[in-house]
Amino acid sequence: MLIRFCMVTAYCVKCRSKREIKNPKETKLKNGRPAVKGKCPKCSTNVFRIGKME
Repeated sequence: MLIRFCMVTAYCVKCRSKREIKNPKETKLKNGRPAVKGKCPKCSTNVFRIGKME
């Protein structure tokens, strides 16, 4: 059984650094572009990244 684990990072405005996204969820913008939403693991602020989950 192969489990694929992907680390998705986004910039946290509150921490002022790049963090790994906790509970990442793929979503789409209004124009159809892919995006990833989730939480910062350190401060629990919402983080957002435009682009596919890698």
